[in-house]
Amino acid sequence: MPTPLPFVKGQAYGNDFLLVPEAAVEGRDLPALAQAMCRRHDGIGADGLMLYTFEPSAIRMRLFNADGSASEVSGNGIRCLAALAVRESPGLSRVVVHTPAGEKVLELQGQEDEALTFRASMGIPQDIRPIEFEAAGEKIQAVALSVGNPQCVLLDDPLTESRLRTLGPAIEHHSKFPDRTNVSFARVEAPNRVRILIWERGVGPTQASGTGACGAAVAAASYGGASRDVDVISPGGSQRVEWREDGLYLTGWAKLVFEGRWFL
Repeated sequence: MPTPLPFVKGQAYGNDFLLVPEAAVEGRDLPALAQAMCRRHDGIGADGLMLYTFEPSAIRMRLFNADGSASEVSGNGIRCLAALAVRESPGLSRVVVHTPAGEKVLELQGQEDEALTFRASMGIPQDIRPIEFEAAGEKIQAVALSVGNPQCVLLDDPLTESRLRTLGPAIEHHSKFPDRTNVSFARVEAPNRVRILIWERGVGPTQASGTGACGAAVAAASYGGASRDVDVISPGGSQRVEWREDGLYLTGWAKLVFEGRWFL
C-alpha cells in the first residue's frame, strides 16, 4: 500500500481545495492523483488539488483542477493556503504566495470563528477585449481577458442554470481559447454590485471563483457601466473586487474544513 498522503481541505464560498505538501507527492502521477482525490463520490471531493511548499518568507504553489489539468492561479485557493499558513504560524498577518501567474500578497483583515478574511493582490488584468464567436448554435458577444488565467465574461446574459450548462462547456473548449477558458455569466445590478454564475475551466459549475469574480468585475467596469470597486455575488456569497491603478484586489474569506490522509 502506498504511504498515506496527508491533506487539509479548505473552502472559500463553497469553492473547495485539497492542500497537499509538494514533497509528499514526489513520483506520483499528479493529474491522475488530482482526478482521484477530487472526485465527489469515491474521492474526498474538491474543485482542485493545490500542492504547496513553505519557504522561509513565502509559499510556493501549483494547482491541478478536478479534471487533472493544470491551472495558473485560484483566488479562492490561495486564500485557503493563506489560512493554512496562519494556522501553522499564529500571529502571521501577511502571506506571500508564489504562483505560476506571479506573486500574490495576502493581508489578513480579520477572523470570525473559523473564517479568515484576506485582501489579496491579484495583479494587473491583461488583454481586455470584446469578442464575438459562435458556440452551441448561438452568436456570443463577450469580454475576454486574463487575470493570471483566461476569462470569458458574458455580460447581461440570463443567469440560468440551463445556459450555464449549455454554453459553459461549449465556450470553455472553443477554438477561440487554445488553453481553454473560465466562463462567467454576469449581470450588473447596480454600479457597485455584479451577480455571476461560474463555469470553471477543468471543473464545471462552481459555487464561487476568486479569479472569476475579478474577471467579471473588470468586464463589468470596462463594458457594463459598473464602478471599479464592486461586490461580486456568486451562489456561494459575495466577494469584493477593487480595480486600482496598481492592479486588482480581491477580498473574501476562507476556512479550513478538515484534514486527513488519502490511502488510495
